[in-house]
Amino acid sequence: MKRMSLIFRSKANSAMDRAEDPRETLDYSYQRQTELLTKVRRGVADVATSRKRVELQMNQLQQQVDKLQAQAEKAIGMGREDLAREALTRKSAVVGQVEDLRVQHANLQGEEEKLVLAQQRLQAKVESFRTRKETIKANYTAAEAQTRIGEAMSGIGEEMGDVGMAIQRAEDKTATMQARAGAIDELIASGALDDASSTNRGDDIARELEQMSSQSDVELELARLKGVSAPQQPDALNQGGGTDDALAPEAERSTEPGQEGRS
Repeated sequence: MKRMSLIFRSKANSAMDRAEDPRETLDYSYQRQTELLTKVRRGVADVATSRKRVELQMNQLQQQVDKLQAQAEKAIGMGREDLAREALTRKSAVVGQVEDLRVQHANLQGEEEKLVLAQQRLQAKVESFRTRKETIKANYTAAEAQTRIGEAMSGIGEEMGDVGMAIQRAEDKTATMQARAGAIDELIASGALDDASSTNRGDDIARELEQMSSQSDVELELARLKGVSAPQQPDALNQGGGTDDALAPEAERSTEPGQEGRS
């Protein structure tokens, strides 16, 4: 089970590495940091709102303290010491509330200052990360483009490799077919393999006679073109009166008028 778990994790990790795009990972990290910065800003706004509310309450209580003080002074002037004592008692309670609000206000103000400082630091960090992220993305895109161009030019890419293999297979098949065609032609010419279109296939004597007849026809046609009659049989030559009579006209034609004058 441990080995299976290890193999599964390694396979999953390898698949994730192949599927992961560093640019998408950087964009996601920047998005998370931006969301965190937004939360910090919202916290600063909430603390500032609470501080402002405490300040309003302090102002209201301070106005109440001033009012009670004035009432106590007026009651003393009118000889109503009991009213003055009541006013001063209420004033003391309100002053206690004001002091508590001042302490709370000081705490909120200190928390707000801390959050503002954290917000400024986080914002600077996010801006620095954004600049670095764009630089890394640009370098990765350029490297990826260079890699693809290099693979395309060298033919080691997956697609170009498939194309190269297809071309190699086509060339191998073409060479095999050419060699087979040449071998068949040689076998047919030598008579080792019959020609299915020939009427005398399977008869080597007939093929040889046909070849001799074709050569004889060629010689006769060549002799006719040269103006020489076909060679006669020996019996026909004897009956015609010998070779001298047959060659006489040719000798007379070869004698030119100018030659007789010169002789």
